[in-house]
Amino acid sequence: MTEDGEDSSPSQSCGIEKGDSTVNDSRPLKPPSAGLKTHKDLNEALKPHQVVKDPEGNISPYQPRPPSLPRLSKANKNGSVDETVRGRRLRSSQESLSDPAETGSSTDSLKEDQTAPAPGGCVLSSAATFRNGHGSNMAPLPAAKSDPTEQRVRSSKVRLSPVQPTGPLPALEKSFASVTLRASNRIDRDCVDYGMSARGAHGERLHRNLSDSRLLENMVLDSASVNSMKSTFSVLNPIRPQDVRNRSFLEGSVLGNGALLGAEELDRYFPDRRVGIFIATWNMQGEKGLPANLDDLLLPTDSEFAQDFYIIGIQEGCPDRREWEIRLQETLGPYYVMLYAASHGVLYLTVFVRRDLIWFCSEVEHATVTTRIISQIKTKGAVGIGFTFFGTSFLFITSHFTSGDTKVYERILDYNKIIEALALPKGLPDTNPYRSIASDVTTRFDEVFWFGDFNFRLSKDRLGVESIMNQTAAGDMGPLLQHDQLSKEMKDGSIFKGFQEAPIHFLPTYKFDIGCDIYDTTSKQRTPSYTDRILFRNRQVDDIKVVKYTSCSSIKTSDHRPVIGVFQVKLRPGRDNIPLGAGQFDRSLYLEGIKRRITRELKRREAMKNQSSSTICSIS
Repeated sequence: MTEDGEDSSPSQSCGIEKGDSTVNDSRPLKPPSAGLKTHKDLNEALKPHQVVKDPEGNISPYQPRPPSLPRLSKANKNGSVDETVRGRRLRSSQESLSDPAETGSSTDSLKEDQTAPAPGGCVLSSAATFRNGHGSNMAPLPAAKSDPTEQRVRSSKVRLSPVQPTGPLPALEKSFASVTLRASNRIDRDCVDYGMSARGAHGERLHRNLSDSRLLENMVLDSASVNSMKSTFSVLNPIRPQDVRNRSFLEGSVLGNGALLGAEELDRYFPDRRVGIFIATWNMQGEKGLPANLDDLLLPTDSEFAQDFYIIGIQEGCPDRREWEIRLQETLGPYYVMLYAASHGVLYLTVFVRRDLIWFCSEVEHATVTTRIISQIKTKGAVGIGFTFFGTSFLFITSHFTSGDTKVYERILDYNKIIEALALPKGLPDTNPYRSIASDVTTRFDEVFWFGDFNFRLSKDRLGVESIMNQTAAGDMGPLLQHDQLSKEMKDGSIFKGFQEAPIHFLPTYKFDIGCDIYDTTSKQRTPSYTDRILFRNRQVDDIKVVKYTSCSSIKTSDHRPVIGVFQVKLRPGRDNIPLGAGQFDRSLYLEGIKRRITRELKRREAMKNQSSSTICSIS
C-alpha cells in the first residue's frame, strides 16, 4: 500500500493492459527487481501462494492477498490505482491456452525466441502488442538490465537446437525428363498445373488457356508428377465448352488448328513426336501347340516400358488363327486392343495398339500377294496392312520367300512381285505423292517395316559356320554376316532398295531341334542361317530409330527362333482429309482375352493358396 492508501505493484511489461484495452505510458518504468534489496526478497515475492481449502476439501473463495512488494520510488508515488493494479498482468485460463509458450508443439521449441530485447529497446509480447486484432501505438521503452535471478524465473521449457545434416546433401539434376518416357507414363501438358493452389483475389482459381501448349514448353514431364497427382486429380485432358463448340473431332480443320490429328493434339500425347513400335516375326512351323507363355516374346523383362504399337507377323501359323489372336490379347492385357488382323493362308499379320491411342488411327486397309505358281497354295507370299496414325502413314508387310540354300534368284523374284502387286493404299490419301512410284508399294508410305522368313542363308558349309560361331566373341557376328546372302544382295542393290537393317548381335535363328538350343541334327544337317529378319524404310532421314534388335531364345516350340525389334518413329500432324477409324477394334476378342487373363490369375492364386496350406508328414 502507498501513502495515499493505494496498492502499488511494479509493472512486469512495458505495455500495461486492462481487459481488452492497452494503456500507453511514456514514463520510464523500473524493472520488478529495482525495489528489492536481496535475491531472497525477490524469491519470497514470486513464491506461489498457498491455496486455502475448507474442511471438505473444496477450494475456499476467500484466498489471501499476495504479499505487497517493496515501495516504489517517489517518482511513481502519484500513480493512479488503475495503472499500478494493471502493472502485474494475470492471464486467464483462456489466454493461457492461446499462449504459444503454453500450448506450443514440439516443433515450436525449434523456433528462435522472437521476443528477445534489442539494445535500449523494450520487449513487447504478442498479447501486449495486439489485442482483438488491433495493434497498439506504444512507443519503445528502455529495456531492463538482465539479471541472473530473472533467468531462473523464466519458462523452464527446453528449446532444442535445429537439426543439421551430417553431410552435404546430394545435388538435384536440373531435368527429370526420361528419354524413354512413353505415353503410358505421362501427364498431359495441359494438366500439370492441377496441383497449383494459387487463387485469385476473390478466391477463384486462376484461369488459363487450356489449348495453348506454349504455356508449358519448359515443363518437365516425369513419373513423379503422375504419382503425386493420382490421388487427387484426374489426368484426363480438361475440355472447355468453347473447344467443344469449335472443334470437329471427325474431320478436323484444313489449317490443322484444333483438329483431332493436328499439332496441338499430337504434342499433347507425344511431346517428342515419336511413337514406340514393337515388331515380332516368327515361323511357327505349323505346330498346333502354342507356347504356354508369350510374355518373353511380347513383354521382355529388359524393356523399361511397353510400346504403343505391337505388330506380330507369323509364317506357317498354327491351324487355329483365332486362338492365336486370343492368346496375344490375353498376354497384352486390357491396355491394348486389336486394331486389325489379316491373313494369307498360313501367313498372319496382327496389329495391336494402346486403347487410348485408337482414336488417332485412320481406317485400316490390307492386301495380299501369293508368290506360288498355283495361287490356291498360300504358303508363300505376303500380307500387308496400311493405315495412318496422326499424319504419318505406315505400311507393315510380313512375307515368306522361297526356301532353299541356293535359290537366291527365286527369292529376288518373290520380292519384286510383292512390291508390284501389293495394292495399297486403296482409299487412304498419299501423304507425299511426289515421292511415290507406281511400281513400288514401299514408296507410297512414310514408314515401312518389312519382316518375315526371307529364307536367305549363309553361303558356307555347316562345319565352317560352326567354327566361326565358336571363335566369335559374344555379340560380334560380323564374321558370320560376311557370308549372309541377304546382306550381299542388299549391298548390290538387287533387293530391298532403300531399306535398312539394324546391326545383328544374336546367333542364327534357323534351324534348331524342337525344344532345345541345338542346331539341326537330322540327316539334312542344315546350315544355321539368319532367315528371319526385320527391315525398315523411311521417306525422311532418321525418322526411324532402332532401340532393340534381337531374338527370343526362350521360345523353343519351333525350328525357328522369333526375332523382335523395337523402334522409335517420327510422327507428323495430320490433316482433315484422313478418314478416321473412329475407335473401331475387335471387341469380342478383347473381352475373351481379358476373361482368360482373369481366369488364369485366379487359378494361379488358388494354386498358391493350396500349396501354402498343404503339409507333408513323414513317419520315421
